[in-house]
Amino acid sequence: MLETIYILWLRQIKRYYRSKSRIIGSLGQPLLFLLAFGYGFGPIFQKAGEGNYIEFLAPGIIAMSILFTATFTGIEIIWDKQFGFLKETLVAPVSRFEIMLGRTLGGATVAVFQGLIVLVISLFAGFKIESTGMFLTALFFMALIAILFTAFGTSIASVLEDMQGFQLIINFLIMPLFFLSGALFDVQDLSPTMAFITKINPLAYGVDGIRGALTSKLVFGFAKDFLVLGVLVVVFMAIGSYLFDKIQI
Repeated sequence: MLETIYILWLRQIKRYYRSKSRIIGSLGQPLLFLLAFGYGFGPIFQKAGEGNYIEFLAPGIIAMSILFTATFTGIEIIWDKQFGFLKETLVAPVSRFEIMLGRTLGGATVAVFQGLIVLVISLFAGFKIESTGMFLTALFFMALIAILFTAFGTSIASVLEDMQGFQLIINFLIMPLFFLSGALFDVQDLSPTMAFITKINPLAYGVDGIRGALTSKLVFGFAKDFLVLGVLVVVFMAIGSYLFDKIQI
C-alpha cells in the first residue's frame, strides 16, 4: 500500500513541475494580490495605526496560493478521464482509495511548495517572520489547507466530465472562500453577518493558523484552527474516496 501511494505521490509532483509555464502561471495571481494590495493599501493601513500591511497580508496570500493550486489539481482527473490515462490507473490491482490518497498527497505537496515559494517572495517584499521557531507550525497548517482543498477538488472532479465546467464551479466556490477568509482584512469587529460567514469558512482557520505562527496574531486560536481543519480533512478525504471509487471506466 505504501509503495503504491509513494509512486502516485511522486508521479503527481513530477507531472506538475514538468510544466514551467504552469508553475509561473500559478504564481501570477498571488504576486499580483501581494504587490497591488500590499503596496496599494499599505499606506492606508499604516495611517489607521495597524502597522505594516504586508505583514498582515502575506499569510493570507500564502494560503491563497495553496488554495488555488490544491483545488485545481482536481482538473487532472478530468483530463485523465478524457484521454484514457485514468482507466489505465484504475484497472491496476490496487484499491482506488490508495490511488486517490497518493494523488491527493502529491497534489497537496505541490500546493505546499507553491506556498513556500510565495513565502520566500513575501520576504523580499518586506514581510518578516516574527518567530522562526514557529515555522514548522505554519508549515503544518499549510499542509492541512493543501490536503483539505486537494481532496475537495478531487471530490468535484470525480463527478464531472467537462474541464470547463470544473473551472467554472471551482472559481464560483473558491473566490468567495478566499475573499471571506480574513486573508485581506481583519476578521475581528465585523458585523454579525460577516462574522458568521467567516466562522463557517474553513479557509479562515487556515489563514489564522498560518498568520498566528508567522506573526503571532491569532483570532480563533491554534487549537480551534487545528480541530476545524483536522475534522474537515477527514470528512473531505472520505467524500473524495467515495466519489473517486464511483468513477465509471
